[in-house]
Amino acid sequence: MTPDHSPRIVGTVWGLLVLNTLGSAGAKTIVPLPRSLIQMVTMGALVAAFTLALLVNLRLRVRPSAYVFLLTLLLVPSVISSANLESGFGALFRCARLALFVGTLWLLSRWWDGGLTFVRHHIRMYFAVLGSVAAGLVLSPGAALPELYGGRLVGALWPLTPPQIGQYAAVITGLAVLLLLGRRTDRTSAAVVIVPSLVLLALTHTRTATLGLFLGLALAIGSLFLTSAAARRFFTWAVLCAVVAAVGFGSWLQAWFLRGQSQENFSSLTGRAKVWDALLSAPRTPLEYLFGAGLGDKSFGGLPIDNSWLAVFNEQGVTGVVLVAAVIVVLGGVALLRPPSLSRACAIFLISYCAIASYTEAGLGDASPYLLHLGVAATLLAAPAATTPPPAPEAPRRRVPRWARTSEVM
Repeated sequence: MTPDHSPRIVGTVWGLLVLNTLGSAGAKTIVPLPRSLIQMVTMGALVAAFTLALLVNLRLRVRPSAYVFLLTLLLVPSVISSANLESGFGALFRCARLALFVGTLWLLSRWWDGGLTFVRHHIRMYFAVLGSVAAGLVLSPGAALPELYGGRLVGALWPLTPPQIGQYAAVITGLAVLLLLGRRTDRTSAAVVIVPSLVLLALTHTRTATLGLFLGLALAIGSLFLTSAAARRFFTWAVLCAVVAAVGFGSWLQAWFLRGQSQENFSSLTGRAKVWDALLSAPRTPLEYLFGAGLGDKSFGGLPIDNSWLAVFNEQGVTGVVLVAAVIVVLGGVALLRPPSLSRACAIFLISYCAIASYTEAGLGDASPYLLHLGVAATLLAAPAATTPPPAPEAPRRRVPRWARTSEVM
């Protein structure tokens, strides 16, 4: 592979990682897709991503990364717990998937330089995913807004759930807003991403993604408040719009937020609290307490856990929880120590979004979009690669006349 093709191939590898983390479970699609076929496509994408990353980085040049190092350590409790086969052979398969995922990130770390390259890759790839969601909505509104999900938007071409679509829409909206404030994109390009993404986010009725978007943007823009006039103007207008919306559309916003649920159902987080209580009260051996029961499908008793910390505790034990917490703490600490910049603001948005979403969404302990979001944050916080200055041109040798040369003495 020639160096000139490396950036394009790196973008392709990132797109394949995004495809791998889309998952295989979700709503019914217009054209029924067998789950085995979807799993073959997603796993094939991961193998292709690792192969391409290896081909473009044959010398195995990697950059030190605390983020990827901690993910590598996370493999240890994953393998120890999965080796007991308590969760079946699928646990070992998920360990192999996580190992390939982390290995691909190591190979890509060569191009982590604190720039916005991976932010743009991230926006493009997830915007393409949202494009398929919008296409499904146009082709079959009934399949895209099924009664099974309470009329919330789902993927009609690829099986995507409302929380997934809301997550993707919120993340690329926040990144596009920050690029616009940092003058790294024009208003037209930003509007092309932001407007349809916000529409899709509203149709999903996803509260976690909405809160993560607004709180994450508030923290990110706050980090630019003292150094960017555009950030100060945006923050002022955002506060004014929020006040007007709260006064004029308060009842509508409350109805959207409740999604027709009762106060009891809402207070129990749509039944999540019952699953969490059952998980925490379940008996465990000392080995299970330390290393978990093995990588599974993020469920307990047949019901989704929907909490990253409890899912990690269940599958990778206290050791996994400590390592995942270290990921958030290390990335957040590095972001706070960096001087104000657009890269730092984007990293703060991604870290805060993942931290907020971790309360009602699982995914921080396994190959998932959340690890990709944090991976982008790690690329933004990486120190620029040291460049070796080119050697100074050699001074031309002065020709010495024949008569001035010293004669050799035999």
